[in-house]
Amino acid sequence: MTLQRRRLIQAAAAVSAAAVGWPALSVQARAQTAARPLLRPRRLQPGDTVALVNPSGAIYERAPYEIASENLQALGFKVREAPNLRARYGHFAGTDAQRAADINAMFADPGVHGILAMTGGSGGGRILPLIDYAAIRRTPKFLGGFSDLTALVNAVQVRTGLVTFHSPMGASEWNEFSVRHFRGTVMDAQPMLLANPQDKEDALVPKANRTATLRGGRAQGPLVGGNLAVLSAMAGSGYWPRFDGAILFLEEVNEYIYRVDRMLSTLKLAGALDRLAGVVLGGFTNCGPGDGNYGTLTLDEVFDDYFKPLGVPVYSGASFGHIRRKFTLPLGLPAEIDADAGTLQLLQPAVV
Repeated sequence: MTLQRRRLIQAAAAVSAAAVGWPALSVQARAQTAARPLLRPRRLQPGDTVALVNPSGAIYERAPYEIASENLQALGFKVREAPNLRARYGHFAGTDAQRAADINAMFADPGVHGILAMTGGSGGGRILPLIDYAAIRRTPKFLGGFSDLTALVNAVQVRTGLVTFHSPMGASEWNEFSVRHFRGTVMDAQPMLLANPQDKEDALVPKANRTATLRGGRAQGPLVGGNLAVLSAMAGSGYWPRFDGAILFLEEVNEYIYRVDRMLSTLKLAGALDRLAGVVLGGFTNCGPGDGNYGTLTLDEVFDDYFKPLGVPVYSGASFGHIRRKFTLPLGLPAEIDADAGTLQLLQPAVV
């Protein structure tokens, strides 16, 4: 192929991608992100073995591992520690090869029924090329986590069609609210209504756990999303989810508002926001203007700028993210957003 012809083909592909709102991905990357038939994992049951893995950051103390194991046992599970769970390489939980090997081994092990991340941190994106997606599709299982696990749960969902879960992790607080939503979604196969807790305590009206409607209405579509920083960093890769007709859910922690704005700009420029059916914003914990940052936009103003013009239902304040009480959100599963009520209704069970 001549250089001139190659350039013409590349230019035509870029124009075509821009016309449909896609980033100019390679042919291979576009093929990898093509929609696959939905594959639901088997429900977890008491007596099943759940493996703890650590695809991202290291944990340096011993107590969190013991507490995570006790929490899972209290849910009725047996617990398996992946071989490299406690490994360390810099601030990562082992080398890329070690962390990916644990994911592949736990999916391949017939004695393991589900896989839960111990914690988030960073580094999950580094292992995505090392995951055996074909093998995962042959042996589908529960896979859960949030925060930096956004990279892995989205990549597995995109490359295999398997419903994965934005859920509490081993090191999370397993309170009654989080346990009820986890058990209902993952163990009891219920199409859950995801609605915030309504605690007023001794006040006249609730102050915490409030939702806010940015644009009202209802819409249906598959759930995609997770941590904003991680999701935006995946843009243009073969592991990025499809946003066409989807309900996007986002959360963030410890980012200045201008950085949140920059990440949302990445999603906008990549064409992702313009193809959505709805948006649900969870906890944006400790996301402020920063010291001495006078005159910054507020987080509300940033959300208004990016989401109100979309013309789709949007609400904020949903109970997921780096907060105490968390929903379990199944990636890839059809759901209905009601932005006026501030709820998400799963339209079918996430497990079989």
